[in-house]
Amino acid sequence: MIDGSQTSTLAIDYLAEFCFGYPFIMSWYWITGSLLYWVIRERNQPHFSHPPTLPFIPFVSVILPCFNESDHLHETIEALMQSHYPNFEVIAVDDGSSDDTGEILDLLSKEYPKLRVAHLIENQGKSTALNTGLLLAKGNLLVCIDGDALIDPHAITWIVHRFISNGKLGAITGNPRIRNRSSILGKIQVGEISSIVGMIKRTQSIYGGLFTVSGVICGFRKLAVMEAGLWTPEAMTDDVDLTLRIQLKGWGASFEPNALCWILMPETLKGLWKQRVRWSEGGAQATLSVTRAIFQSNA
Repeated sequence: MIDGSQTSTLAIDYLAEFCFGYPFIMSWYWITGSLLYWVIRERNQPHFSHPPTLPFIPFVSVILPCFNESDHLHETIEALMQSHYPNFEVIAVDDGSSDDTGEILDLLSKEYPKLRVAHLIENQGKSTALNTGLLLAKGNLLVCIDGDALIDPHAITWIVHRFISNGKLGAITGNPRIRNRSSILGKIQVGEISSIVGMIKRTQSIYGGLFTVSGVICGFRKLAVMEAGLWTPEAMTDDVDLTLRIQLKGWGASFEPNALCWILMPETLKGLWKQRVRWSEGGAQATLSVTRAIFQSNA
């Protein structure tokens, strides 16, 4: 007969084995998936700076939600306007910023004819800003980036190429790269985003579907977003929530490693902790929500 102390010891042993075994097994899972992705999709692809010639050039609407981004807007918009993709518009949505984001966007719209600006009276969150951009978008293909991100000149072309190549794709995640590397935390995240996250997304793409597109650089078919019910303002992680709901509607989601975008990441322990807690809670919230929807649809 096993007493309470023995039960506690066994539980601790099992927990220790899990804490060691899970990352060990999953690391080989991600490595294998990444190798398969390279063999099947990347081995014979051209360099990211030399995208394939597109059979036609569909109009693309780039949605740029902005909240207090006055320090970054000039370089973000300039990077967008240097895109080599010839047929696009940029819809910047000022989400009730308390700084001069709105004024800067209005001035930039006079400088760049491709830039359209929408102003929300008060801050309503990224999801509402994205929904506003979608409703104003003229294109059937959407590219979404954050207000402090610098998109690569060829990123839109690579995203469009994937949509043209596969009519069942509803969402595409790009490949973010960290540009602030002045601290140890920033440098650690360079390896995390470039290798670990990249491996996970490659593996998920090969094995069936993505858990999430990267909200900082992603592409959508407008129809897929509308069928999924648009972005949900109540969702803590809008990108995870929408990715899962799009796939629940029968659309595919995939990773495009050549669609590069340079991003800013937290460089303090407090900022990193807040970000990762939000990611964890938001991922759990979205997973539970979609799980309920799956059971309801099968009932």
